Amino acid sequence: MRLHAPSPSLGQRREAGFSRQLPTPIEIARKLDEFVVGQQRAKKVLSVAVYNHYNRLRHQATHPGQSGGVEIEKSNVLLVGPTGSGKTLLARTLAKLLDVPFAMADATTLTEAGYVGEDVENILLKLLQNCEFDVERAQQGIVYIDEIDKIARTTSNVSITRDVSGEGVQQALLKILEGTVANVPPQGGRKHPEQAYIQVDTSNILFIVGGTFSAIEDIIARRVGRDAIGFGRQQAARELVERAKKAGAMVPSDAGVQKERAARDEFVRFLIPKDLVEFGMIPEFVGRLPVIATLDTLDRAALVRILEEPKNALVKQFQQIFAMQGKELQFTPGALAAIADLALQRETGVRALRSIVEDLLLDVLYELPSRQDTQVFVVDEEVVAKRKSLALGLSTENTPAAPREAADDAGAEAGDEPEMDAA
Repeated sequence: MRLHAPSPSLGQRREAGFSRQLPTPIEIARKLDEFVVGQQRAKKVLSVAVYNHYNRLRHQATHPGQSGGVEIEKSNVLLVGPTGSGKTLLARTLAKLLDVPFAMADATTLTEAGYVGEDVENILLKLLQNCEFDVERAQQGIVYIDEIDKIARTTSNVSITRDVSGEGVQQALLKILEGTVANVPPQGGRKHPEQAYIQVDTSNILFIVGGTFSAIEDIIARRVGRDAIGFGRQQAARELVERAKKAGAMVPSDAGVQKERAARDEFVRFLIPKDLVEFGMIPEFVGRLPVIATLDTLDRAALVRILEEPKNALVKQFQQIFAMQGKELQFTPGALAAIADLALQRETGVRALRSIVEDLLLDVLYELPSRQDTQVFVVDEEVVAKRKSLALGLSTENTPAAPREAADDAGAEAGDEPEMDAA
């Protein structure tokens, strides 16, 4: 007769899940530094928000009924920053660090219920899929919704047509962000009306939303110049504008676009919920995102650090690719600076770095398995400027065929003959 151990209760599972030591905000920020360069203000905001959220859950699981009648609500986070500044990477790194379920969704595919497109409940379905439909674990996960600025209202005027992919999506997200029991279809969509819904409580799910909010600095500038009621407000507005101009003047004169970016960063630091409402977000939606973190535009020095400092830095990735072929890849400091300058011209942030390096090393990677002339490849400024090439120009015509593997030769000696075409 086999005895089965009793299955753990819900409270025991929760207590076991929180038995690990919760990292402090400083430890969380230090861990983020290993993967994300710069953005110290955003790291601090995220570290405090995530620590307080999971510390609250831990306290509720281990000391139920000892909150003194005070119910602590969760604080969802809004990340505002230009493209390629690290919004998605910050959220994904947080989920890995805390070992919690993580789901990433794109707000541009969401529509109001009853219309073609994804319902907002599909976001929770992704979270369930990532934790193998463990509802209890999913209810303590992190959801990152990208491109949240794309669901802003298209116009401030009342329209006779429904804004199903803008304001309608914001309204559908309200209850999920605040905390509700949502009915999630396990197969997604409405094509299977007979499926049994999974109920997911979103009260303890931390939502992080991010967006670029292009041209919101103009809204902030108008508010700063317009709100001159009260003593000293006009002078404060002028000082803010002057600080923005000085921030732009600190950028080298040969990069005119950089001045506008630095001025934008200076204005965005003074972002308030009122600016988001004027941008096109409804007040109820903005009110459910109490924590706002702004990310700065990456400058040349930051891009150079991103190329070589993080654990999964781009330079380290390509050096590993060369090492798998028994070769060594080196980048000179001048080459890294030149690559960063090219990335700044493309205005897509970190995402431009990989495309630039891929283009530089394409010809070398094409020849790498056949190259026997050298073991070390050095990328310098001349290579980045395309004035010098590391490739020899090998092609299918001037390269001898690689020798067959020993296993293939052994197979031929064993009597394996090639198949003949039927006459």
